[in-house]
Amino acid sequence: MKGKIYLIPVTLGGDDFLSVIPQGCLEITRKLRCFAVEDIRSARRYLRMIDSDFPVDSTEFHELSEHTDDREAESLIEPVLKGSDMGIMSEAGMPGIADPGSKLIMAAHSKQVQVIPLTGPSSILLALIASGLDGQNFTFNGYLPVKDGERIRKLKELERKAREGYSQIFIETPYRNQKLFEAILAVCSGDTLLSVAADLTLPGEYIRTKKIAEWKKDIPVLHKRLVIFVLR
Repeated sequence: MKGKIYLIPVTLGGDDFLSVIPQGCLEITRKLRCFAVEDIRSARRYLRMIDSDFPVDSTEFHELSEHTDDREAESLIEPVLKGSDMGIMSEAGMPGIADPGSKLIMAAHSKQVQVIPLTGPSSILLALIASGLDGQNFTFNGYLPVKDGERIRKLKELERKAREGYSQIFIETPYRNQKLFEAILAVCSGDTLLSVAADLTLPGEYIRTKKIAEWKKDIPVLHKRLVIFVLR
């Protein structure tokens, strides 16, 4: 009999897991002994955080990164085909969203393995629903180009799509957040709406939605913070 694959939610940072992860998800996670994870060290830390007695040394971990190709992903589900249940874990939030977990999930479907999504925090969805912007029509764009010219062109494209009625969600690495924010203010029109959601579910959580013209009068410090941007 084949095992099952559980999509395991983890915290977005911090150690107050009880306030963001449902008890039922924690109970399932604590019972698993086989995981496909984006980062093994962070996965081991999380498991020890939710259960100080979790047997991490006798647990099977498989790394699932952006460099994992489709053939490797198929090989990772061998334990499941032999009857073991497996959990897929991102470094933060939900697997499969801005995360390489989707490769293994697709491989599971191709082998008719049952995939069970569990409820937990997704910074992208939390930012969208807290923004007050259109949650009916939206696009997640991932990371924007780093080079200035390409970034400017991309921001203009996203602003155009936002004006057509689609909220545009995107992210950046924490140490480049401030530069991206400044680029948004320089490129986008004054009446375009921008929502900034930083450090979601953490003690310093910050969520604001304003017009670009208003943001120019009130510039937050976003450097080294976990931020989701939404244009509309």
